[in-house]
Amino acid sequence: MFHKKLLALVGGAMALALLSAQPALAQVDPQDPRGDDPTAGANRDRVVPRRNDNQRRPQQQTPAVAAPTPEENKAAAQALLTGAGVSCQVTEAALLGVTAEQQSTYEAVCAEGPGYLAVASTPPQTFNCLELAGQAETTRLRDPEADVGQQCTLPVNLDPKPVLTSYARAAGVTDCTVDEGSAIGKSTAGNTIYEIGCAGRDGFWLEKTGESWQATPCWDLVLMQEACRYSTEAEIKGAWPRLLAGTPAAACDVQEARRVGRDAQGLTVYEVKCGAGDGYFARIGDTFTAQRVHTCVEAANIAGGCTLTAAAPASTEQ
Repeated sequence: MFHKKLLALVGGAMALALLSAQPALAQVDPQDPRGDDPTAGANRDRVVPRRNDNQRRPQQQTPAVAAPTPEENKAAAQALLTGAGVSCQVTEAALLGVTAEQQSTYEAVCAEGPGYLAVASTPPQTFNCLELAGQAETTRLRDPEADVGQQCTLPVNLDPKPVLTSYARAAGVTDCTVDEGSAIGKSTAGNTIYEIGCAGRDGFWLEKTGESWQATPCWDLVLMQEACRYSTEAEIKGAWPRLLAGTPAAACDVQEARRVGRDAQGLTVYEVKCGAGDGYFARIGDTFTAQRVHTCVEAANIAGGCTLTAAAPASTEQ
């Protein structure tokens, strides 16, 4: 079924409704047994002689604490994510530090899907790397100097394109090479909305509802007064020749468009105004191609007829 207009985003224009307890980490060298003393690591192995030459006993050293191995980090992160109910097969993990409550925090890369930050609290807290990055991007658009908190840093987690490409394919978008994208907000139903940009064409909003993904193209979003940050005006306008290809309206140089409504067959009806000549009504299905088109004369009695184009009155024969 053709995707309906997305619900308003929670918390203002494209603001993410994430957990408020984002971890603020004290970056601690896991090999340094002296906590956050910046000189402790450098002085750990140095023995300072006493000024009393008669006293020859060496100064005792604090035993060094071995840093966790990569496998130990993976196991710890996996346990936290599993305990939090997150489906993730951890392929790489790093110990980032501890929170103010001395809770270890890990960053994990997952075999499929986005990575996570995982905090060893009770119960464990987890933060989706894509959502954190999207929240940071939205915040910086409002204030470039804003503190966006702890972010994911592992190279795999810094590239959203592979994950968003898999989401797009699940939503049936097969003709898009994802070149940009992020999480941009949540619907009132609580579903995260992702936007993707496509190389050389307009992009999409992606939303997972239940077990299925839905895609809404940016050319349709602009008609619903929504904005796509990764699609240019030229890319959005360039969608119409593709939509109208193979129909009597294929030669229409679309200058303006509007949503009219849905017909009894579940197709969404649009009016387009051409640069020259008559305008059209186009009925578009969930494959994002026009199934039928009508001139404005033919559409005179459909939903009030054309309003973007002044059509000649229908003749008696018509």
